Amino acid sequence: MFDENRLQEYVANLKATSPQAYQQWVAYENSIAEGARENIYFNLVRADLGATLLEGEQAYRMENDNVDFKYVQIPYTTVPDSEVQVTKEDIRSYVKNHPKRFKSDKARDLQYIVFQEEASSQDEAEAKQEIESVLDGRAQFNSSTSSNDTVAGFRTTNNIEGFVNQNSDIQFQDRFIFRDQYQGENVDAIFNLQPGELLGPYKENGYWKVTRMLEKRQMADSAKASHIMVTWQGLQTANGATRTKEEAKTLADSLAQVVRGDKEKFAELAAQFSADQASQTQGGDLGFFRPGDMIPAFNDFVFESTPGSVGVVESDFGYHVISVVEKTSEEEAVKVATIAREIQPSEQSLNDLYTKVIQFEMEAKNGSFVDAAKKDNVQVRTVKDVKALDENIPGVGAQRRIVQWAFGEDIKAGDISRFEVPGGYVVAQVTAVKEEGLMSAEDASATVTPILTKQKKAEIIKSKISANSLEQIAQNQNVSVQTVNAVNLKNPTIAGAGNEPEVVGTAFALEQGELSKPIQGNNGVYVVEVTTINRAPDMESYRNFATQQTQQRRQGVQERVFEALKQNADIEDNRARFY
Repeated sequence: MFDENRLQEYVANLKATSPQAYQQWVAYENSIAEGARENIYFNLVRADLGATLLEGEQAYRMENDNVDFKYVQIPYTTVPDSEVQVTKEDIRSYVKNHPKRFKSDKARDLQYIVFQEEASSQDEAEAKQEIESVLDGRAQFNSSTSSNDTVAGFRTTNNIEGFVNQNSDIQFQDRFIFRDQYQGENVDAIFNLQPGELLGPYKENGYWKVTRMLEKRQMADSAKASHIMVTWQGLQTANGATRTKEEAKTLADSLAQVVRGDKEKFAELAAQFSADQASQTQGGDLGFFRPGDMIPAFNDFVFESTPGSVGVVESDFGYHVISVVEKTSEEEAVKVATIAREIQPSEQSLNDLYTKVIQFEMEAKNGSFVDAAKKDNVQVRTVKDVKALDENIPGVGAQRRIVQWAFGEDIKAGDISRFEVPGGYVVAQVTAVKEEGLMSAEDASATVTPILTKQKKAEIIKSKISANSLEQIAQNQNVSVQTVNAVNLKNPTIAGAGNEPEVVGTAFALEQGELSKPIQGNNGVYVVEVTTINRAPDMESYRNFATQQTQQRRQGVQERVFEALKQNADIEDNRARFY
C-alpha cells in the first residue's frame, strides 16, 4: 500500500542527509512531470486522429471492390538508352519542381590519402636478429668474480617463464593448449615438434617468433565440476565470515567427507556453505571448462583426477571442495614457450614517413592533389556528403577533427590539411563545399536520371501507339494481350507486371469495356480494357473499418508529432562548432 507520509519522510531525510541524492530525486520528479505533460499533449493529438464512417466505407471498397481487365505492356527496354538524353538542365528543373524531396543539408566532399606507419625491411631484419640473438647461450662478464659466466639461451634454459618474460613481447602462458585453440598458421608444425625442439624464427601476426616444445600430454579437452568455496576471516572473499583458516580447513575436509559418502548432498551443502555466490545458486555447478580456465591448483586437481573424485585444494580465494563430475575424451595437448618480437617501425622509419608526408602536402598545395598522389604511388580515397556532425571517415574511423576542419568558416574547395591519426597521417582536401538548399544537378543525378529516362521513353512509346484495340496495339508493338482478375486498390499488383498503382487506379476509373489511353507505369507503358467491375456488397455499417483506420492513424503519433514540431521550429544548429 502506498503511503504518502512515508514518501514525504523519505524525501525530507534525503534532503537533510545527502544533497546530491536529493538533487537526483528532484531531477527524477521533474522528468516524471515533463513526461506527464508530454503524454497529455500526445493523447490530445491522438484523440483527434480518427476516421469517419465514409472513410471506413472507402477503406472497405479499396480492399473488396475489384476489377478484371485485359492489358498490353510495352516495356521501357524496347527503347534503347541511346535514344534518350537527360541533360543537367532537365535534372535541375525536376529538382526545382520537387524541392521537398531534394532538400540538402550542409555537406562537404573530401578526398584524402592515408600514410600508414610501417616497418621497413631493415626494421623487420633487426627484429628477427633480436630473436636469434637469445636462442643460444652466451658469455657474460661477471664483475664480482672477474670471469665470464655462461648465460643459457632459449634452447637450453630451465627457467622458461623467467626467460620468456624477460626476452619476449608476449608473456609466457603456463597452460596446455589443444590444436583447435591455437591461433596461427603454424599449428601443424608446432604440434609436430618433440619436447625440446624449436620452430623458427617464423613471422606470424606482425611478430618474429621462436617456439619451443615443453611437454606433450593426452588429456580431456574439457571437464565439468562443482565446488564449495570455504573462506576465512581476512580474505577478500570472506563475505562476513569470522572463522579462522584452520577452522575453514576443518570445515572443508568435513564437507568433502560428507560428499564422498553421498554426492546427492553436494548441491544442498553448496547452497549452505559456499562463498562463491555465482555458483552457489546453481548448487556449486561450474559447468564445463577447458584446461587453464581455472586457477592452477583447481585446474590440476580436476584434470588429473578421474570423474567421481572429491578433494580439497587451497587458493587465494579460500579452500575449494571439488567434485569432478564429467570429463570429455582425451586429445593431444601441448605446452609450449614462445619468444616473440613485434615488428615495429623504427624511429628512422617514422622520421622518413613524416618527411614523405610533408613533401606530399607541399606538392599537393602547389599543384594537383591527384598528380602528387600518382607521383608518390599512393591511393586517393574519396568520400561524399560528409555532414557537419559526422564522426567517421571511411577507411580512417572516428576522425572528428577532420570533419570540424572541413566545416570551418574560412574553408573553401581545394583547401588541404594534414592530420596525425593513430598509426600514421591523413592528408585531406575539400573537393566541394555544399551549402544548405536544393541538391545540385550532379548530386541529384543518380536519383533523377532514371526517373526522367522513364518519362522520356514513355513519351516515345506513347507516340507509337495509334490503334484502337488491344489486339491491334499488341500486334503493332510485338507484345501479347494479357488478362488479370480480381485486382483491388489496396494491393495494386498486376500478375506478370509487378506493382503498378497508376495502372490499377486508371482501370478503376474506366467503364466496363472502355479502352484507356496509354499509361506510364513503373515497368513500361500500358493500355488497359476493363472486362468486369466487381463491386462488393454494401454493408449495414462500416464502423469496424472506420475503427481500423483510426487505429492505424494513431500508430506512431509521438514520432510523427515530434518530427512535425522539429520541422516547424526555427532552430539554428550550432552544435558542430563545439563538438
